[in-house]
Amino acid sequence: MASYTKAAQQWATFARAWYLLDAKMQPPGKIAAATVLRLEGRHKPIYHALSDCGDHVVIINTRHIAFSGNKWEQKVYSSHTGYPGGFRQVTAAQLHLKDPVAIVKLTIYRMLPKNLQRRTMMQRLHLFPEDVIPEDIQKNLLQEIPQPRVVPKRLDEYTPEEVAAFPKVWTPPKDFRRK
Repeated sequence: MASYTKAAQQWATFARAWYLLDAKMQPPGKIAAATVLRLEGRHKPIYHALSDCGDHVVIINTRHIAFSGNKWEQKVYSSHTGYPGGFRQVTAAQLHLKDPVAIVKLTIYRMLPKNLQRRTMMQRLHLFPEDVIPEDIQKNLLQEIPQPRVVPKRLDEYTPEEVAAFPKVWTPPKDFRRK
């Protein structure tokens, strides 16, 4: 009887799990860091660099990623066609308008180890620009990866009770006039 439980336990250890990550208002680098960990299998106790034990990762809302500062206009993605004069540069905003999945895909691809397993790991990555997931993928999802950055609430998302209960930093005197 013990061998059956050991076999089931070993199967569960080596089985590929499916993880969900919501990329809404998250920086691409933080998304990639959390994703690469699961794609490589580094979160498993059986991890070895030469073994292919990574899991599937599904990322939704890639259309709504967030860059800090002025990176939408300053960050440049470069490529070369291989022909003379074929050097192409495009800003993050232009690339995001053309393909809302491309920035997250490129960030994850560049963060993976540069070896022959990289393409295999990228096949286990599933990216969606909105929160609509196909039914066959949705039934496989086991766990949600917590968002790397806490998303602040907008002012219109607070209830009137929460706004009233918020502590006031300064209360103006009764004879105070604005200029």
